[in-house]
Amino acid sequence: MRHRVLKNNFGRKQGPRIALMRGLVDALVEHERIRTTLPKAKELRRYVEKAITKGKDQSVHATRQIAAKYPNKTTTQKIVKNLSVRFKERPGGYTRIIKLGNRPGDQAPMAFIEFVDYNGPVTAKPDEKEEVRVKRLLARKRAKFKKHKRKIQNLSRKNNRPT
Repeated sequence: MRHRVLKNNFGRKQGPRIALMRGLVDALVEHERIRTTLPKAKELRRYVEKAITKGKDQSVHATRQIAAKYPNKTTTQKIVKNLSVRFKERPGGYTRIIKLGNRPGDQAPMAFIEFVDYNGPVTAKPDEKEEVRVKRLLARKRAKFKKHKRKIQNLSRKNNRPT
């Protein structure tokens, strides 16, 4: 009997499941934070952490093993030259999972998976935000004026039509 044995096959056969994990690893390494379902994030964590630990070796053999599993060259290079160097002193636990709640369409639990030293995209400075706000306000005023002008022109045309 197999009591309480979890199946992490996501309803896919072996080939598509491996392709799914490769794609998720590529996306996470490239963007350093992705949004996916909670079960996929939990499974993805295993693959990414093993790859980074393998990359810490910095040997040609380790690089080739990572390249064999994840054929994308940029992914392999980033794991070996960037991520494994960033986490050199860390004994494990390179990723974190942040739960987001359920997806509206099918109520699937969603989560962010990111590296622990992820800082997020650089946001605009307060001065730039204020400038953008003023531009939007002026654009709204211009649009409102154009609408008002068109309305007056239409009324004028109706009044001045020959009968």
